[in-house]
Amino acid sequence: MMRDLKVCVVMPTYNNAGTIRDVVQRIMAFSDDIIVVNDGCTDDTPQILNEFSGKIKVVEYGRNRGKGYALRRGFESAKTQGFDYAITIDSDGQHFPEDIPLFVEALKRHPKSLIVGSRNLKQENMPEKNTFANKFSNFWFRLQTGINLPDTQTGYRLYLLHQLPNLGLLTSRYEAELELLVGSAWRGTHLVPIAVNVFYPKAEERVTHFRPFWDFLRITLLNTCLCFGALFYGLPSRLIHKLKDGHE
Repeated sequence: MMRDLKVCVVMPTYNNAGTIRDVVQRIMAFSDDIIVVNDGCTDDTPQILNEFSGKIKVVEYGRNRGKGYALRRGFESAKTQGFDYAITIDSDGQHFPEDIPLFVEALKRHPKSLIVGSRNLKQENMPEKNTFANKFSNFWFRLQTGINLPDTQTGYRLYLLHQLPNLGLLTSRYEAELELLVGSAWRGTHLVPIAVNVFYPKAEERVTHFRPFWDFLRITLLNTCLCFGALFYGLPSRLIHKLKDGHE
């Protein structure tokens, strides 16, 4: 069904050798079209990906460039292969590949929408900084778009590849996912949240590349730029799209 709908799975990865084999194997139960973007991994990830040679598509380059850049390369590869949609999933084991059918079902009901996975932010072992960051992000997203979303920080989404805003104009790091979400809303894309499962290991078992000071600084700067963009472009553009849709 995913191939009939022209849906692939795009997974950026950076130094998640401990989880990536299991995640790829579980995705393969639902999709034969998997694009893994090796974002300059320096651990055993390349060797593990070689185990799936001929079964998955691997995009790779020399040094770490950030999640936003990795997503852009993955989307470019997907479009080149003729796909119309891409489900993005993280490689650290937090997302459940078993939820992929939920995105497909949502796509069938909302074929012109961006499907956004929504985590339970009261989940056991959910880091407090993640909960704060998501509430922080949700507030700014609502201010910039006029839309309420329960989870603007999740990387588990289904994108329309031919309706994506330009990715990487403001940032190439992980907060580029917020830029994508805001840009899509400004372009009039309907955003549909769906509940997804999430696994958070205990703190001592968790692998994270999050740097509290620098990452919050980048997010703050991005939100500042997006607020100015919303005032002079985003919100007027969204209003025009709503009026246009109302006349169709």
